[in-house]
Amino acid sequence: MTTSTSATVDGAKEFSIKTIIGPLMAVILGMIMVILDSTVVNVALPTLEKYFNTDVATMQWSITGYTLALSAVIPLAGWMIDRFGAKNVFLTTIALFTIGSVLCTLAQTPEQLVIYRVLQGLGGGMVSPIGMAMIFRLAPPEKMGSVMGMLGIPMMLAPASGPVLSGWLVEYASWHWIFLINLPIGIIAILVGLKYIPKLDRKEVPALDILGIILAPIAFAMLAYGVSEGGSDWSSTGAVTGLLVGGAALLLFIFVELRQKQPLLELRVFGSSDFTRGIVISWIMQIALFGSFLLVPMYLQTVKAYSPLESGLILLPQVLASGILMPIGGKLFDKVGARPLVMVGLSSITLGLYLMSQITAATSLGFIIMALVFMGAGMGLSMMSINTHVLQAAPRRLVNRVTPLTTAAQQVMVSFAVAGLTGYFSSQVTEYMTENKGDQLTSMAAAFGDTFFVSACIAGAGVVLGLILRKPKLKPEEGEAGAEDPSAKASMMAGH
Repeated sequence: MTTSTSATVDGAKEFSIKTIIGPLMAVILGMIMVILDSTVVNVALPTLEKYFNTDVATMQWSITGYTLALSAVIPLAGWMIDRFGAKNVFLTTIALFTIGSVLCTLAQTPEQLVIYRVLQGLGGGMVSPIGMAMIFRLAPPEKMGSVMGMLGIPMMLAPASGPVLSGWLVEYASWHWIFLINLPIGIIAILVGLKYIPKLDRKEVPALDILGIILAPIAFAMLAYGVSEGGSDWSSTGAVTGLLVGGAALLLFIFVELRQKQPLLELRVFGSSDFTRGIVISWIMQIALFGSFLLVPMYLQTVKAYSPLESGLILLPQVLASGILMPIGGKLFDKVGARPLVMVGLSSITLGLYLMSQITAATSLGFIIMALVFMGAGMGLSMMSINTHVLQAAPRRLVNRVTPLTTAAQQVMVSFAVAGLTGYFSSQVTEYMTENKGDQLTSMAAAFGDTFFVSACIAGAGVVLGLILRKPKLKPEEGEAGAEDPSAKASMMAGH
């Protein structure tokens, strides 16, 4: 008995952050590429229109196509991991994304660019859920918060730095470089992954969930499309078709999956009250935050007349605050759990969004940066804490199926946030234009303020819901003693 305990302790001691740094670096590099490419094209859109001599509607498909491809393949990640192994699938998706990036630089027509962006999305959609599943399985439970906190840095850094990088490359180099920069990153990620990512055990996949594989991509891709179209006009053909088809496919998908022994996405995990509470708060946070990620640059460029590059630089304090506090939040999570971090973090986000709701056309840059720092600090403390809580609340044996579920849901929630808040903003602009007799600058500033106030209220609701969070009880899964044994993990890592 003493020997067993000693071995476990020694194994846990051997399994340090240094042991997992190789796989973590591979996953971080892959996630940075994928998340970065979700934002870089937005800034380059006017340049791409001129280069390809086309209109906004056509070039918008280079963004929409990428988003739809991401949404379509995310649900397949869990089955792919079980069937082919996490390492193999992860490296293949990184390679596919990198090839798609190189092809984008060679595009000669708008249609070619859209096709190559779709190829990027097909590769990139699985990177985040597979990466998170691998790291979750490799990290010991007592270090989970610290490790996931490190993993969360690219999730914050990439969306905010995308406009800065894209603006600089478009202004001083060429639009081709917003895609070509992925080539060295992709190669490094593959080499690091080949060397350091261990071959995790595959699981038996008794039967292919054919209906799930058909319905899931249709449901999530069409919902994302419908919501993105609804951002400009909820009564448009695209919005109505996307929401109706996506909604019907989602209902059928849920019905089919609940009857499957080995479903594509493990929806039965919602039976855990800890999981359900956590993911609802996660959705609230994403709706409040990701809408503001779009609104702040819009305000800076349309009302304050800053360039895309200047707007990106103004956002850097938010990124720095988030990056500094995220590892701290991870370490605190291991000690105190998610509830205090979520409540403090969401309170900080609420305060930052409330301060942004007070903006006018004459608001000082210092005031804006102060609000952004509050938002960044809140993100750093709470975002990965709630994500880690959600994964811990699910049975450990189901993590391969849970990360695609949470990622797919996040993709839809972000689409709803962006479309809903931009739609509300547009309606407020119209209302204020009438009230202010055509004064566009004043009207837009007031509309931005109203939209930030709505976001602040959503974040505030998350603070209240944070009261119901509790620390999930970590129980060894039946038949998974090896997965829970830190010494077994350490031995596996040492062998690679």
